[in-house]
Amino acid sequence: MENWNRDPLNAFFLGYKAGVKGYKLWCPENRKVVISRDVVFDETAMLPNLSLKDSSNKENQKQKYAEADLVAYALNVAEDIDANQEPSNYSEAFDSSFVGIVAMHDLELKHLDVKTAFLHGELEEDIYMQQPEGFIVSEKEDYVCLLRKSLYGLKQSPRQWYKRFDSFMTSHDFKRNSLDSCVYFKKNSDGSFVYLLLYVDDMLIATKDKGEIRKVKAQLREEFEMKDLGPSAKPVSTPLAAHFRLSSALSPQLDDEIEYMSHVPYSSAVGALMYAMVCSRPDLSYAVSAVSRYMANPGKEHWKAVQWILRYLRGTTDVCLQFGRTKYGVIGYVDADFAGDLDRRSSLTGYVFTIGGCVISWKATLQTTVALSTTEAEYMAITEASKEAIWLKGLFSELNEDLQISTVFCDSQSVIFLTKDQMFHERTKHIDVRYHFVCDIIARGDIVVSKISTHENPADMMTKSLPITKFEHCLDLVGFHC
Repeated sequence: MENWNRDPLNAFFLGYKAGVKGYKLWCPENRKVVISRDVVFDETAMLPNLSLKDSSNKENQKQKYAEADLVAYALNVAEDIDANQEPSNYSEAFDSSFVGIVAMHDLELKHLDVKTAFLHGELEEDIYMQQPEGFIVSEKEDYVCLLRKSLYGLKQSPRQWYKRFDSFMTSHDFKRNSLDSCVYFKKNSDGSFVYLLLYVDDMLIATKDKGEIRKVKAQLREEFEMKDLGPSAKPVSTPLAAHFRLSSALSPQLDDEIEYMSHVPYSSAVGALMYAMVCSRPDLSYAVSAVSRYMANPGKEHWKAVQWILRYLRGTTDVCLQFGRTKYGVIGYVDADFAGDLDRRSSLTGYVFTIGGCVISWKATLQTTVALSTTEAEYMAITEASKEAIWLKGLFSELNEDLQISTVFCDSQSVIFLTKDQMFHERTKHIDVRYHFVCDIIARGDIVVSKISTHENPADMMTKSLPITKFEHCLDLVGFHC
């Protein structure tokens, strides 16, 4: 603070620092945040521009700062405001501040990933490790291995990877931001900027010119093995692709993975998706059910699945539920996926109910009892769907809507026989008593269970990932249209 008494400097007003007397200011010239009580506000400036000590230098007050300073300014504000209101770490600032500048300046944005990033680090000291199991040299069991390159699991790995990447960026005329060492920028001859933001092995590149993005990508590929993840939030056609095989085995084990996931807003993202699914998006049911099982300890692959769902939403903002007049009553569709959960081998129940050809009730959930066969899984699923049918029928009855007997469609003929014939008692007596409820209500005539082709059963989308053609057909069957 000893330099502030010499000459007046321009600064931006940021707010008030808790527990300190004075104004909190961002000074672009020194590229730092300062606390001062000696300020004069310039109320004629469009931005909250002010001068320290006096306001005599009007010309300096009208100066506009380079876009690189705007980046630093935005990131600094994001880091320092109340954590309950604004981003509390770099990962959140990465999403909310630089992305804001992308929108403000209409920049092109590209998402890249460095494959096996930590293996690119160069070790600066001698590190030894025990011979790995299965690769022990005979008669030299007491020897150790001298590492020639960085490995995952080393405490040095993240730092050494960053130093290698930083050296590469500075050698290509990029400057490192003084306030956040993971933000790089380069000014082109035409006055435009290229921005690169790094978070562990993920990076975003933004600039006005697509050619500049291609140039930077080519430079990166010369040095590192890269994976091009395409434009940010590039739309996809299904809520969850079949290549996602989610399980708890994908949860983080190593310290660097745990640290990475600690900055990922997994819970809040899944919560937002769950809200959308419950309110108006039955097409998300299976996908949200899958990712919500790993809220306690999500891994990178789980997070990629969440990002996939968000990309699906990006491409389906126009779809909606469409209701119309009809004489038809409540119709239900039910399906099960035997042992679909890879962790506990639990089966999945999925059902949808429509009125007037449009879906009004839906559910995708794990069964609480482990089924021993596909038939048992379907039997337990149809019981859950029948309970929903009875509730809907009672609801509409009290609303003075006299609906016909509800029909529940199932694509398993063996289950339909099981619900109507007690001859199969020996094969089902181990099933929880509550699941036999369906037999009683069918015998009373409260609901009718009918066979439907698997290809015409929209509940299929509630229990598994489907090809795009089948998935879109399921949506059509329940009145979910653009």
